[in-house]
Amino acid sequence: MPRNGREVRKRLQWSALELFRDRGYEQTTAAEIAARAGVTERTFFRHFADKRDVLFDGEVAFSEALMAAISNAPAALGPWQTLLVAFDSVKHLFVENRPFTEPRQQVIAAAPALQERAMAKSRALVAAVASALCKRSIAEPDANLLAWMGMAASSYGVAAWFRDSSTDLGEHMRRAFQQASRLAQLDAAQARTKAKSSGTGTKGRKPGTGPAS
Repeated sequence: MPRNGREVRKRLQWSALELFRDRGYEQTTAAEIAARAGVTERTFFRHFADKRDVLFDGEVAFSEALMAAISNAPAALGPWQTLLVAFDSVKHLFVENRPFTEPRQQVIAAAPALQERAMAKSRALVAAVASALCKRSIAEPDANLLAWMGMAASSYGVAAWFRDSSTDLGEHMRRAFQQASRLAQLDAAQARTKAKSSGTGTKGRKPGTGPAS
C-alpha cells in the first residue's frame, strides 16, 4: 500500500488511466480505481472530487507556473513574445509528464464527459492567461484573443512534438508561434495588396462615374 499522499495520488492517477483505457471511462468506478491502486474508496475521495478530476491533477501547478512566467517576463517583450517565453518556460512539465499525458489525451478524446471537463479547464486557463496579460497593460479584448491564440499555438506545438519527439519541444513551440505570427502578417499583407490593387483599378476615374449601364 502506498505510504504518502503524493504516492497515493500518483497510483490513483495511473490506475484510473489504465482502467479507462482498458474498460472505458463510463464503465469504470471510483471504487475500482481505488482497488487497483491498493487504497480504499474513501481515500480516493480524499484526494479527488470525482473520477474525472483524477486525470487533471496537474492543472493547478501548470497554471500557477505559467502565470508566474508571464508576470516575470521582461517588460520590453511584446505580448506575443511574452506568451512564447512563458509557455517555453513550462515545457519541462510536458516533458516530465509525457508518459502519462499522451495516453491521457487519447482517453479524453474517447469520452465526452472528459472532453467537457478538459474544455472547462482550458477556458479557466485562458481566463488566467488573459488576466496576467492585462496586468502587463494589455487591453482586455486584446488580452483575451491573445490568450486563446497562445493556447492554440502551444497545443499545436505539443501535438507536433508528440508526432516528432526527435525535435525539442521548445523548438516545436517556437515554430508554432512563429507560424501563427507569419499567417497573421500574411493576411495583413494580402489585404493591403488587394486594397492597393482595387485602388489602382479605379485610379483616374472621375468621382460619380462608373461602368456604363
